[in-house]
Formats: sequence, structure tokens, C-alpha cells
Amino acid sequence: MNHAPAEREFSPGFAAGSVFDRLAASYDDDFTESLIGRAQRNQVWKVLQQSFRANDSILELNCGTGEDAFFLTAQGISVVGCDASKQMILRATYRLQQKHPRPILFYHLSTERIACLHPPTPFSGVFSNFSGLNCVADLAALAGNLVRLTAPGSKLLLCLSTRYCLFEILYYMLRGQPQKALRRCSGHTQASIDGTPLTVYYPTLAQLRSNFAPYFQLRSVRGIGVAIPPSYVESWAQRHPRALHLLSRLETGVASLPLLRSTGDHMLLTFVRVNPS
Repeated sequence: MNHAPAEREFSPGFAAGSVFDRLAASYDDDFTESLIGRAQRNQVWKVLQQSFRANDSILELNCGTGEDAFFLTAQGISVVGCDASKQMILRATYRLQQKHPRPILFYHLSTERIACLHPPTPFSGVFSNFSGLNCVADLAALAGNLVRLTAPGSKLLLCLSTRYCLFEILYYMLRGQPQKALRRCSGHTQASIDGTPLTVYYPTLAQLRSNFAPYFQLRSVRGIGVAIPPSYVESWAQRHPRALHLLSRLETGVASLPLLRSTGDHMLLTFVRVNPS
């Protein structure tokens, strides 16, 4: 595997990288190890176990601090993890050094520049978790880059924030904050963390299907956070762990229902690389 070039400040994805640099030090405490973060991630991991197998090679986009990469390698899968945030990659590399040697390569590389990778053989699959792709403006361009990096039959598992999150709409409406309640509904919003602006996009299921066509066909959709609430109610989850456990069990049964799967906090899409006719 050729080393990926370092990210430059003028390159696409730098804004997202700068924002998540500010979150890297506390990300694991705030989300990875939170009750809600763990509950939602466990739902994703169930699908990962069903989709990939030992000896597969996976490209992980927006790998963050490496939590999913470590899970995949525990299944005998090799991982190349990329992220636009230098601090996230440094954190992931540090965590890797604390563990037993695992087949993981971490690169500071934004999703928009993923074409800079030159693997010796195509990846067996691609994975992106928890909304990293919601920071990418041109998903059709990404799909075009992934065609070169994958072989026919390869799976893409992509977890994105939904455009319509029913829990979020009801939660903020009841709190008298309609702007927050409907912030996703226009298809994009402007976020700011420590003064750094970041545009977040919320594509619909139909738009995602179109963006990845014709080389990637959508095969399944599963809601993540349909019954499990979003992470901003973590304080409630800590006070009511049994209730969260019951919601996690409920999630397993309802997350694939057509009327609910795209109205949770996230949706996990499975695409398959095909040869268009």
C-alpha cells in the first residue's frame, strides 16, 4: 500500500477535519464510551459481522479514533482507516499502539481525496460510520472514486444521519425549539464548533441511491437509532439504563421496517458493487 499524502489546508474536507480536531481529545469519553453511543454502535456491528468475513480487506472512511477498525480486526479483517482530522488519526494511532499488533493502517486523508490511495489489490468492502459522509458535498464523485478501489461484488456499508429524525423533531418541538427540530429537513444545515463553520448535508434515500448508481446498487436499509435515542439525551440514558436496554431490544425488531428505517437518528445502507449492463 502506498502511503497516502498528507492532508493540505486548501483541500476539500479541511473544514470537517478542523472541526473534528477539536473533538478528538474527548470524543471517546463523550460518544464512544457513552451508553447511547455504545448501544447504537452495537446495532451497526451486528450488520458488520453479517457483511464481512475473516481475510477481507476493508477501507474505512471517517474512521475517527479507530473503534470500528479495532472491532473489524478482531474478526480477522484487515483495515485501512482514513479521516480528515489529523487529531483523530493521532488518537487512533495511539490507541493502536496500546493494543496487540493488528492489521490496521491509519491515514490522515479526507474522503474527498480518497482517490490518492493506491492499494495493490481492490478492497473487499468499504465502511463509513456515524455521519462522516454527511460532511461530504459530492457523494456521486465519491462513488466514482470507490469504483476504482473496489472489485465487483464488494459491499459498501454506509451509516449516515437521516433527513427526518422523528425523535429529534418531537424532542425539540416539545422543548419549544422548532429551528432545531427541523434543522435537517431542508437537506443541509450550517453547524459551528468553536467558531469553525461546517456544512452538514442530509441526503434522502432516493438521492443516495442515485448518487451511487450505476456501479453500486442499494441492497438493504436499516435504521440506527430508531428506538435508541440520539446521543444528546445521554444524561437520561445514564439515569435509566434499563429503559435504554429495552429500547435497544426494540430496535432490533423495528429497525428494518420500511416506515421507520429512514426516520431514526441514522440509517445504515448496504450497497453492492456491480457491473452495469
